[in-house]
Amino acid sequence: FSLNLADCNAVLKALQPIFQEQGMTETVHNWEDHGYLVTYIKKNGSFANLRIHPHGLVLVDLQSYNDHMKGREEVDQLLNKVEERMKELFHGNIKRVKRLPAILRGGVIDRYWPTADGRLVEYDIDEVVYDEDSPFQNIKILHSKQFGNILILSGDVNLAESDLAYTQAIMGSGKEDYTGKEVLILGGGDGGILCEIVKLKPKMVTMVASNIDQMVIDGCKKHMRKTCGDVLDNLKGECYQVLIEDCIPVLKRYAKEGRMFDYVINDLTAVPISTSPEEDSTWEFLRLILDLSMKVLKQDGKYFTQGNCINLTDALTLYEEQLSRLYCPVEFSKETVCVPSYMELWVFYTIWKKQTDI
Repeated sequence: FSLNLADCNAVLKALQPIFQEQGMTETVHNWEDHGYLVTYIKKNGSFANLRIHPHGLVLVDLQSYNDHMKGREEVDQLLNKVEERMKELFHGNIKRVKRLPAILRGGVIDRYWPTADGRLVEYDIDEVVYDEDSPFQNIKILHSKQFGNILILSGDVNLAESDLAYTQAIMGSGKEDYTGKEVLILGGGDGGILCEIVKLKPKMVTMVASNIDQMVIDGCKKHMRKTCGDVLDNLKGECYQVLIEDCIPVLKRYAKEGRMFDYVINDLTAVPISTSPEEDSTWEFLRLILDLSMKVLKQDGKYFTQGNCINLTDALTLYEEQLSRLYCPVEFSKETVCVPSYMELWVFYTIWKKQTDI
């Protein structure tokens, strides 16, 4: 409840009978100019925290171990009584009443995952499809009623079966002709990019990543087939190969051999969020990948990559600054796309070598 101004004692006296009727034991903490914190504890372990701030904010947090409909109804009834009593007492003084949905803690299925910019999203997850720890990370594939199976790596939502928009954006949004072209994919262990490019009749697609995780491939080829189709069933096909190797030595080898690509698609990682000194190594890795990629990119080739959430403007600006520090001058454009399972707008980059005047 947001009040114009809280009469702390009046709020406390008005709400006390509601909790006492439930047989809850009361403990009151008073901080003079800082209002009240009151705890109410029931014999079954349920409890409520009532925080009354003198500036007008009144918070009621009710926690209960009730995993059945009757228990949820009891919680709703109690909160309804609190809301009715507050409106009776402060009807003309209440600026806002906000009741948040219940958060289920400790459930078998974790439905809460943060967005890139730190907002907590509750997904409609109804099944744990796959949950394994590899030497590199935790791998989860969870089923969502809206988005299908979702790949989550170490707590980071990577891709869902609904997210063709992501794959199309990181391939150039349908503006490129991949027919007969040489393509290098960095990352992409879910197989989505590889699956879509193979359909476009390229000459050869090579997919390689830094510590590419065989367990990710194994999980996706079984549980994310709407995304990857059958391209992960074998590591080699008529026009593609998947290398389970560290991409940095591979890129260095290709550069030394003079091997060049029409397209390089970097799906390794998003632009780093943190700008603190301890993250310098992450930015150095990102610049190394960029430099090596430019060395194997044809003069008229294009480099595609994801950026990050559109709200992370500082991180995106820092990334764009890195582009001016590469061994060769480059130009870039960017596009903002809504990725369904991310529930946020995502920025994608197209980078190419700057054409120098002869």
